[in-house]
Amino acid sequence: MRSKRSGKHELTNSDIAELLAIEAESANRTLQRALRRAGRAAFSWPVEAAELQRQGRSLTEFAGIGPFLEKLPKRWMADPPAMNSAAEIRRDFFTWSKTQAILERHPGWRTGLRGDLQMHTEWSDGSGTVRAMAEAAQARGYEYIAITDHGKGLKIAGGINEIELEEQGREIGELNREFAKAGSAFRVLRSIEMNLDTSGAGDMEPKALAKLDIVLGAFHSALRRTDDQTERYLGALRNPRLHILGHPRGRIFNYRLGLKADWPKVFALGAKLDKAVEIDSYPDRQDLDIRLLKMARESGVRISIGTDAHHPWQLGFIDFGLAAAIRAKIPKDRILNFMSAEGLLEWVAGRRGRGHCH
Repeated sequence: MRSKRSGKHELTNSDIAELLAIEAESANRTLQRALRRAGRAAFSWPVEAAELQRQGRSLTEFAGIGPFLEKLPKRWMADPPAMNSAAEIRRDFFTWSKTQAILERHPGWRTGLRGDLQMHTEWSDGSGTVRAMAEAAQARGYEYIAITDHGKGLKIAGGINEIELEEQGREIGELNREFAKAGSAFRVLRSIEMNLDTSGAGDMEPKALAKLDIVLGAFHSALRRTDDQTERYLGALRNPRLHILGHPRGRIFNYRLGLKADWPKVFALGAKLDKAVEIDSYPDRQDLDIRLLKMARESGVRISIGTDAHHPWQLGFIDFGLAAAIRAKIPKDRILNFMSAEGLLEWVAGRRGRGHCH
């Protein structure tokens, strides 16, 4: 724990998120859910609460804050409590304001970005169509996106099977032809978020995966294990169908700490096989976190950035991933999203069948 701050200080949105989480620990179940939801939402609030208050505006403008909950942050800001280090399950998450401050100092990171490599549509658990996601990406000046709806093994998230994946592929093909006819070079890449079991095996048939432009895989089960999970990561990276290992640690703000592993060993194998590990930019994931990204940088493993967006407006979450990459000093030439579509597909072609390395 770091020492408490002395004297009056202005609370940040990060401080408010921590205080809401602490308040939830002693609240009744209904209020607890509301407090936790507000705490998670605090990371994507568009401005600092203190600034909103200075403008004489209500904190109810913020997601997760209603008239009842508003009383708490107002009271805390009027008389700021001493703040200790956040609990580990809530540590090292950027707020939106922090990401903007970082990106303002590094404007080339936004302008040089070519695409977003994780998002979901109505085909699984998203709420936007493929077209809507594509049009939102075009509006951001991207050259491509990868549609990564969940594979069939994750039924709770509406995972799609091989037949549905083929149907989605036809929809994507038609959309790409429409863009090309209109003179646009923008491209929707066929992909999937393959569900990985604890051995690193995927949930989709190899023939179906071979038709995709790029394959992302992620763990969605046994994510609260406290023992070392290095072997499952090594197994995933050795999977010859996988190109990107999604949200590797599996952490979620104030909900799940994430898995433990010998991360230098994991990243070293990723670098050896020339696979990529992901920065999931969803605000309450931010996974890989800065500590692990610094280890990843040292290993030389490639990095992929995806918003994990479930709606077109959430493509803006890419800023969390960019800020993390900047803070961890990841070179742009190690980040897939700064490749052209042609360069990215050439990299994938070189990875086809790569695995089983010891």
